[in-house]
Amino acid sequence: MGYTLPFAVKDTTYDEALATLKGALRFGISPSLDPVTAMLEELHDPDKAYRSVQIAGTNGKTSTARYTAGLLTAEGLSCGLYTSPELVSYNERMEIGGKPISKEAFAHAVAAADEAGRRVLAARAAEGLPPFDITEFDLLTVAAFVAFAEAGVDVAVLECGMGGRWDATSACRSIESVAITGIGLDHMKILGDTLEKIAAEKAAIIKPGRTCVLGAGTATPASVEDVFLKQAKQAGAVPTLLRPERLEDAAGEMEKGVPAAHPDLPHASFRIRELPGRIGGSLIFDVTTPRQTLAELGALKPGYQAANIACAVCLAEDFLGRALDPDRAYDGIVTTPTPGRFDIVCPKPVVLIDACHNPQSVDAFLTAVADVEPDREKRPYLLCAVLADKDVDGIVERLSAAFPKVVCAQTASPRALPAAQLAEVFRAHGKEPEGIYPSVPEAVEALRGKPFCACGSITTAGEVAAIYRPWLR
Repeated sequence: MGYTLPFAVKDTTYDEALATLKGALRFGISPSLDPVTAMLEELHDPDKAYRSVQIAGTNGKTSTARYTAGLLTAEGLSCGLYTSPELVSYNERMEIGGKPISKEAFAHAVAAADEAGRRVLAARAAEGLPPFDITEFDLLTVAAFVAFAEAGVDVAVLECGMGGRWDATSACRSIESVAITGIGLDHMKILGDTLEKIAAEKAAIIKPGRTCVLGAGTATPASVEDVFLKQAKQAGAVPTLLRPERLEDAAGEMEKGVPAAHPDLPHASFRIRELPGRIGGSLIFDVTTPRQTLAELGALKPGYQAANIACAVCLAEDFLGRALDPDRAYDGIVTTPTPGRFDIVCPKPVVLIDACHNPQSVDAFLTAVADVEPDREKRPYLLCAVLADKDVDGIVERLSAAFPKVVCAQTASPRALPAAQLAEVFRAHGKEPEGIYPSVPEAVEALRGKPFCACGSITTAGEVAAIYRPWLR
């Protein structure tokens, strides 16, 4: 039986939907699920119209979400995917069957969420209760739930926007399986100033009745792993621990793939057989889950994606309650796109974008760069633009040593760090920029005809993508 909106929604254009979302930006980030829960009840529970999985983590969660959706789609399920933020257009945040929903469907879903919010606020006012702050992300998340319900999807893959405990996606009442990719220091003003505090916020998505995968980035330090294992025990969940396959010498003999700790828990692993020999080359790797081994999987991706794909395989198998069909898994992995993640937007001269925006994701990006071009002096230009509320010094420290030439720019984001200030940070790390530009398009024009990598923020990657892929605008 399909889902139907319980009330009429007026026709809304895409631009009007964007204006509605912009108006909600004034509420910032609100640590409460009450507004989303109330809106979903007003909408007669669109989130209960399908089954759901949820992914949290500091880095890798978007790629893991995309691969999970790709694997479930390959298994024949109609799959919705909710990720954030977008590279170019807001409707990219909601996909069905591997494609962004139309701008018309997006506008309709936002209008439904907005109307639900109006009704909730009116009801609270009638009861003499204080109003809710309904944030932009609240509206977007409820809109996604409506879009998926009206489309009749079988399963929705939900990426946490931030944290986990108070993330709007956590208001969904049909979540059956969760995964946490890893932990790093990000959004510290909101989530906490230590890895353990941040881990606790993300661990909150591990709840009774849910299966759980703990990705490779949750293993260290031990104090962080302890946070997740404690939460899992309290929830009565038995987590699958995903770890890189390594050689152990615990008994005097080299044994392959033997977990070093927690032998009472199910383990999964991945092993890289072959790294890409060039940008756009093939990554070959194995994934072993508690149910099977998938040997010689292939992806036109850098080495760091092996951990994300392995996490997605484990999560998909947990959700299905069975092993994936190997042939379908191979197809699902090969065909899954990862926009903005080591993403070639122009083949010649090569233009590569990456959405790395904190020290941990920069490290992953630079590892991939080193894999395909070990010689620093042969690497292309770097176009860098960052947001002021990120760890700018940590980002620049890493990037300045990795590229022979750099240009600085400023994204269109209101949170952007001015290019001149970014240049000063590069100089503090011994790198004199070749150029300083007030916008990303101007920097791209200056580099026209030269190979370059663009990174530093998600908005940087998106602005370059829009130049080379005008259909995304």
